Amino acid sequence: MITQPTGTPLSRLAEQAQDRFGQESTLVFEGARHTSAHTGSRARRFASGLADLGVGRGDRVAVCMANCPEVLETYQAVWRLGAVVTPLLFLLSRDELRHALVDSGAKVVVTTHEFEATLASAVEDLEVRVVVVGEQYEALLTGDEASLTDVDSTDLAALLYTGGTTGRAKGVMISHDALSAAAWASVSSGEVEPMDVSLVPLPLAHVYGLMVCTMGLHAVRPGTTVLMRWFDPTAWLELVQRERVEASALVPTMLRLIATMPVGDYDLSSLRRVGSGSAPLPAEVVAQWARLLPGVEIDEGYGCSETTASASSTPYGQARAGSVGRAVPLAELRIELPDGTDAGPGVDGEICVRTPALMSGYWNDPEATAVALRDGWFHTGDVGHLDDDGYLFIVDRLKDVIIRGGFNVYPRDVEEVLVQHPAVAVAAVVGRPDAERGEEVVGYVELHEGATATSEELVAYAREHLSKVKYPREVHVVGRIPLTSVGKLDRKSLRSGSAG
Repeated sequence: MITQPTGTPLSRLAEQAQDRFGQESTLVFEGARHTSAHTGSRARRFASGLADLGVGRGDRVAVCMANCPEVLETYQAVWRLGAVVTPLLFLLSRDELRHALVDSGAKVVVTTHEFEATLASAVEDLEVRVVVVGEQYEALLTGDEASLTDVDSTDLAALLYTGGTTGRAKGVMISHDALSAAAWASVSSGEVEPMDVSLVPLPLAHVYGLMVCTMGLHAVRPGTTVLMRWFDPTAWLELVQRERVEASALVPTMLRLIATMPVGDYDLSSLRRVGSGSAPLPAEVVAQWARLLPGVEIDEGYGCSETTASASSTPYGQARAGSVGRAVPLAELRIELPDGTDAGPGVDGEICVRTPALMSGYWNDPEATAVALRDGWFHTGDVGHLDDDGYLFIVDRLKDVIIRGGFNVYPRDVEEVLVQHPAVAVAAVVGRPDAERGEEVVGYVELHEGATATSEELVAYAREHLSKVKYPREVHVVGRIPLTSVGKLDRKSLRSGSAG
């Protein structure tokens, strides 16, 4: 049985992992192989370079990169200094990046060349140093290896930005203990069947990817991690075949795209298990995989940024149709009724989670923290039930969040952009089912009296001001946005298509 390391900062866990398997554990990236020892050495030298830029304990370092070995090096370097990793998805717009940088007070942002121009614009007039992977990055690796900064395991390890239902994205504070607990729980859940070769196509700057890349710190034996710069279904199949991949963490959109490929043309006999998270997995996708790859088990899980992507998981060989599994080790699941009491088995209510992987709170937002965290339980806003064996079934969401391709899109964020258009008086945004992305973002607007604007103009306007994930692919101009009896947006009517 794995023993959870308690009270151990991630920087110390990284050193311990390198002592165990430093020359044996391998990272494969675009044909090159990097040992854990090599990654650790570069991380220690990069930590020295960051220290020369003024980064110290508690400082925030933003990471906005395509997947590459330097992401892992940067994470380890930041933690070695006792600083805080602030992952920023490369899909964010300039305005969204700037908000996170200002709100977090980041001193440095590390990026890859694809996003250099966007970052340069985002940091305009800010005292933030941009380091681009390549010559700039390598120049910071020329010094000695930095010594380990003494930090407490309850200190912040990561500040994750998640969209808000009532405004700008909020920073989710994750401690060393919480991130370690989430990674440990995931490793422990798969302990019955350890996987030697895993494939990671997820963005490491997403909470799911961050947790996955931290799992190696708790490895019980050396393994190989194959990292993709970004997901492509053909490249994914080729890597499974070439590297003899046994397991991979995916999101439902990726699973759906892979199922449309000629999988029979590839030797996928090594593949035994794939994980699915970040969004509901449609039953038809499960059925497609069962027909195409009957020997591969899909482990559907459940979590969010506030639980460090970790709440429930499917035990190996014990999948239950329609369920996202049982509580991961050391976590508890509770279904709460509107009056605050516990629901019985099979009774729907709000899903609440208590776990060592729970966030410390929202950055500089005690009011939102108090609403979400009550009596040690995180109230997710999702509706579901537990069966007699503790398997969780999700049936609906209390929140209006749209999950597009595994990424959360909050309607308020999109609505606030649409109403900035001079012709728009009122805006409402909902999700509609989409075969490829799970859900698609759809906008409805009322125009000012006498104003004119086409749907195409409004889509283009939103696209200019929002990230690729968030902007609506459809904006409908309607005579009146429907309201409920208490004057709130009637999103149910909009989803049914009854707005006119």
